[in-house]
Amino acid sequence: MTRALIVLTSHADLGGTGRRTGFYVSEAAEPWAALTGAGVEVDLASVAGGEPPRDGEDPDDPVQRRFLEAEAARLAATPALSEVDASGYDAVFFAGGHGTMWDFPEAPAISRVAREIWERGGHVAAVCHGPAALVGVTLSDGTRLVAGKRLAAFTNDEESAVALTGVVPFLLADALTARGATHVPAPPFTPHTVIDGRLITGQNPASAAGVAEALVAALTGPAA
Repeated sequence: MTRALIVLTSHADLGGTGRRTGFYVSEAAEPWAALTGAGVEVDLASVAGGEPPRDGEDPDDPVQRRFLEAEAARLAATPALSEVDASGYDAVFFAGGHGTMWDFPEAPAISRVAREIWERGGHVAAVCHGPAALVGVTLSDGTRLVAGKRLAAFTNDEESAVALTGVVPFLLADALTARGATHVPAPPFTPHTVIDGRLITGQNPASAAGVAEALVAALTGPAA
């Protein structure tokens, strides 16, 4: 059985603004729906464990509703990523949401899980702010996972458009570029997926379905 892990942020505070953040629900629901629909076994985990905070929830969206209803019990008590054995997974998907900007880059478990899955020949996928997970991932040979890779992530223009440039701890596209990645942007808020071998990334919430479809194709296609 092919298995994938969806990782969620545990950070709820939007940079002292008094607003809450968390994982963007569509960015977990879309990959969950695509992967489970293709027969992939999907597990959930969060950085700190327990019930991860949500952002961007749309109760009228049928995919989100189905995800939240089907996974209600597991979302109420996700395992901490530090407790997860990565050896059984063929892929990891880092869902976005602004919360990831605070807890994904520095979490040792994020780096460990991504490194272990990558070095076993597995796939690493992320969307929107989910690529914040890749900022801190170093491989066993000391190189950055993103070095020399083409990828997509929430752009500086998009961060400016949502008026959070001065709130987030860093600009994601700049941080990934500084670590050797080639950030490939598309016009703001348009669906955009970049595939570079086993690294599959998307720019924004509108890109979640495309990233998920690309991951499903990689995991279940003829060459999988």
